[in-house]
Amino acid sequence: MFSLQGRSSRNGQTLVVASSALFALVLILGTPFILNVLAPDDLDWARLSNVSQTYGALSVLFSAAALAGVTASLWYQARQTRIAHEAARRDAHRELIILALGDPSLLPCWEPPQTPTTATRRKQILFTNLIVSNWESDFRLGNLGEAALRDMFNGHFQGEIAREHWVNGGPGWRVSAELSADQIRRQFVEIGDERYARAVADGPPVAPGQYFASAP
Repeated sequence: MFSLQGRSSRNGQTLVVASSALFALVLILGTPFILNVLAPDDLDWARLSNVSQTYGALSVLFSAAALAGVTASLWYQARQTRIAHEAARRDAHRELIILALGDPSLLPCWEPPQTPTTATRRKQILFTNLIVSNWESDFRLGNLGEAALRDMFNGHFQGEIAREHWVNGGPGWRVSAELSADQIRRQFVEIGDERYARAVADGPPVAPGQYFASAP
């Protein structure tokens, strides 16, 4: 019983679809004849053709504008997706560093420093890397311009730890920029190198012990 009813229902749906398609085909083929019968005798078909061609040209322009809008929307969505993925990756990296800062026993899990150092200085270098990474994210998103970035690096490289971080971490930033062909990161590293070289030329850095005055 159920099978027969289902078959009858499908047959009915097929008949409706076939009838609709046939009606549409007949309507399309018969449109010129219908217009010829219904149109007034004094209708200027040549003028009507010119008008329709004008609307056809306008429709092409509107279609091109719509296509451009869709393309721009897809580009923006792809950019936002890429930014979201990069932000997620940076958040994960930041969490790993924070875990190492909270538990010194995890520091050896990272690559060894290029020069022997204390655990405290290693934690300071890792924390400095978080600061610079945050600047790079703001620079990438357009929240930090070139002039502002140069000014921040100028103050940053007055410190001894900041310079040590760039000596040890700068090569990694450069390799990452080159391998990924990331123009924004490359520009960021170039500005960092430029400001670092200028800071070194200006004189020695400020040691951590000189940051704060001794208590009376």
